[in-house]
Amino acid sequence: MYFAEAVTMAFRALRTNRLRSALTTLGIVIGVSAVILLVGLGTGMRNGFNEAFGAYARVITLTKVQGSVPGGGQPRDLRDADVTALQDRQAAPDISAVEPQLSGRTIISAGAGSQITAIVQGVGPNFLTVAKRDIVLGRMFTPTEAQDRERVALIGPEVVRDLFGGDNAKALGSVVRIDRGSFEVIGILKSAGEFDNVALMPLSAARSYLLGGADKVTYVMVQAATVPQVPAALEQVERIMDQRHNIADPGKRDYETEALQKQLDEINTFMGFLNAFTVAVAAISLLVGAIGVANIMLVSVTERTREIGIRKALGAPRAAIMKQFLIESVVLAGMGGLAGVTVGVSLVLASQEIMRRAAPDFGTPELSWVAVVVAFTVSMVIGLVAGGYPAYRAATLRPVQALRYE
Repeated sequence: MYFAEAVTMAFRALRTNRLRSALTTLGIVIGVSAVILLVGLGTGMRNGFNEAFGAYARVITLTKVQGSVPGGGQPRDLRDADVTALQDRQAAPDISAVEPQLSGRTIISAGAGSQITAIVQGVGPNFLTVAKRDIVLGRMFTPTEAQDRERVALIGPEVVRDLFGGDNAKALGSVVRIDRGSFEVIGILKSAGEFDNVALMPLSAARSYLLGGADKVTYVMVQAATVPQVPAALEQVERIMDQRHNIADPGKRDYETEALQKQLDEINTFMGFLNAFTVAVAAISLLVGAIGVANIMLVSVTERTREIGIRKALGAPRAAIMKQFLIESVVLAGMGGLAGVTVGVSLVLASQEIMRRAAPDFGTPELSWVAVVVAFTVSMVIGLVAGGYPAYRAATLRPVQALRYE
């Protein structure tokens, strides 16, 4: 009963000074909504990044060392026999796919006077799956076309832009001249942000008509079966290559391996620190709001000194006076917290729709109910803490002094 009366009195006191109460809660509203929004944006960015690049976490790249190996002389080339050894499931049970590539730069032309310098890559039929690249129009070459050294190619968006004015439909099915050979364009690659100035063709065709190299490969992409199996797959790659290249000292390896999982983990760690920093900055506004609540409660105690004196003269105990002002402080902060939750959730939902339309690949913000609960709880704690000293000050006033206060 007393609690209900105290809450009613608290709302009555806040209604008496509506503008002052609204301005006081504004800091709490901004702080709570900023925390909810920034947590949602940070979570969305991280999930979007993991969705876009998480597949690369299983990829291990194998390349030849450039230059002389310290204490080991000239490095050996990567060859088809190395690829075959890596594809042995008994020797490498944690490896799910191995894709050799032969790469070079050459001139691509389409029609009179239209030519560019681009990257040419000879790859296998499963390259797009391992490399996580998509086709916007057309298709990938088949294993039969790769075996028969067919003159077919897939070209990147920069090649389409420079040779065909960005018209994918015009480029598909056309015949382009790559170095000294003519190739039919059977597919258009989706932009990957890098390596868009490229033409893909069967590895056998690249060797026969353009890059030569017999059984040499430029580098090899190895895919682990799962992300947790990456360390084991990496160990198997290095063990097989050490055996094939007669390497006893790891410091004298004539090849380099790189697990992209390490880079992705480092980026995720950095994004985690960045998110924590932004949330901490948003939490500063909650601190400002707490100071505002404490200030307004001190003003309220000063304004109601005579009221406090009358209540104490009529027998009100210290605890009752203290509870009254604590309840007012908590109600004030709680109202700000509820408004902040409403604003924050609305901003997250609105930003979801905006990001879906404006930047779907960037990552859609996600509403975190944990952040909502924590932010609201903190706002209530702020009300309790910020009202503590003003409530104590009100409770310790002497009735005689309070009644004489002007």
